Amino acid sequence: MRDSRERLAQVIDTLPVAICAAGTDGNLIFVNAFKAELFGFEADKKIGQSLQDVFGAENGESTMALNRMVFETGKALPPFEEEIVDARGDVRVLLTTKSPLKNLTGQVTAVLTSALDITTRKATEGHLRHLAHHDPLTDLPNRTLLHERMRRLIARSRRGDQPFALHMLDLDGFKAVNDVLGHSAGDRFIRHVGDRLRQAIRAQDTLARLGGDEFAILQAQVTSGEDAAEFARRILDVVAEASDFENSGLRTSASIGIAIHPDDGLDGEDLLKNADLAMYRAKGEQGNAFCFYAADMQMRARNDALLDGELRRALENDEFLLYYQPQIDMRSGDIIGAEALLRWNRPGNGIVGPGVFLTRCEENGLIIPLNEWVLREACREARGWQDMGLPLRVSVNLSPVQFRKRNMPDLVKSVLQESGLTPELLDLELTESIVVRDFDAVAADLQQMLDMGVHVSIDDFGTGYSSLSYVKNFPVDRLKVDQSFVRNLTQDSNDAAIVRAIVTLGHSLGLKVVAEGVETPEQLARLRDEGCDEAQGYYFGRPVPAWDFIALAAQWPQLAASA
Repeated sequence: MRDSRERLAQVIDTLPVAICAAGTDGNLIFVNAFKAELFGFEADKKIGQSLQDVFGAENGESTMALNRMVFETGKALPPFEEEIVDARGDVRVLLTTKSPLKNLTGQVTAVLTSALDITTRKATEGHLRHLAHHDPLTDLPNRTLLHERMRRLIARSRRGDQPFALHMLDLDGFKAVNDVLGHSAGDRFIRHVGDRLRQAIRAQDTLARLGGDEFAILQAQVTSGEDAAEFARRILDVVAEASDFENSGLRTSASIGIAIHPDDGLDGEDLLKNADLAMYRAKGEQGNAFCFYAADMQMRARNDALLDGELRRALENDEFLLYYQPQIDMRSGDIIGAEALLRWNRPGNGIVGPGVFLTRCEENGLIIPLNEWVLREACREARGWQDMGLPLRVSVNLSPVQFRKRNMPDLVKSVLQESGLTPELLDLELTESIVVRDFDAVAADLQQMLDMGVHVSIDDFGTGYSSLSYVKNFPVDRLKVDQSFVRNLTQDSNDAAIVRAIVTLGHSLGLKVVAEGVETPEQLARLRDEGCDEAQGYYFGRPVPAWDFIALAAQWPQLAASA
């Protein structure tokens, strides 16, 4: 029996569980090594002492109160969590159980307390709960926690009829931060904006990041529409102040959509959807603005969905076609090429321009197959001109979305092989945003296309974010002066200076310079004086279908001579 008791005591001492027993008088009659070590005493020296003396007055009193419940009922207590301060002063979380110890007659003579240390588990659970409810980049509440907070506000609003506002916020121009500074800087900027917004809201409000450059703010109490408007104005100011980031010179603003409960939605999903619609309306007003939700926005969203369906059918039914605008050599006056411009022969509407549908195509993903169709069709028609004795260059605009999604050198090579077009008769036009994004990869792709013999132009030059270092090192052979500088060329000395600077820059780098938007003979003369190489615009001809362009090109020598 003695050996058995000693072995049992050794087993109990080695268990990673705090175990002790106390009698009806509140004195300690047993404690294992784990619990003694947890509280910093030697087990043998505390046997027979009161619980208050062993564990301290506060812990001893609470333990005695729980023990009395076991003595009185003769039943074990359900497991419960308790916090204690261990011998090192650290707070520990214990999962504790208390069970009666009975003699042979069934009388409760002692209470056995066992406690499992769950501090690490609780910390892990807390960390996982935090991760599940917070954005990993900014540590702000995420969409899940935002919904929980909205549910609480909705319940409170129903009890007290207290409205609240949901502000959906999207950064304007954030893409330029990623394009110019890179995605690491973009992440730092998002954290920077999040920190500034966190400081600008009240303790009862909730700021959440929903992903990308999109945030949401729950304004917990709103007394009027003007109250929400004033809050939104303050947020716009905060974002404007935060946009001067790392001395980059870039500027961002915000677009905010506002939905107020209960008028604009009875549940969280409706509020998010309607605030999102209002935010896109604000963004459509050139950003740095806020907009309240209105019922007509639902109609616009439905119209966008209908337009998406029309555009998909249009691509399947060959309803798109290309118009061509002539490009002129400034020295000889000859037509040397044409820019391919997309049109849609929309059933019931006739020919419509890209302003009606191109933005929707970029948003719904149709821009990629549509741009591929443009490239193939332009090369096919240019090969037809070549066969007719009109070896004219065709210029095709590449969408930034398409450039990022496709391996462009392989696509261009495939299209040239299919059409049989001479590579030197294809000019690919890219916006500056494509040029500066992921510089090394894009430069390598463009160099491959130049090596094929294809021309590469930077479109709308001077309106984007390219630095001189990008232009100097980038594999392109043309700069296209944006028409906004040509429009007032003869009246505005600043525009004239910009055009002169672009021409000088281009020629110093061995590039040709093309002017867009030429509409008057005065503009043409001024551009010729400035040394511009090529031009296009209404002065030479409006965009026309392929058959009309062929007729124009065939007659051009006579037309040019008569002019």
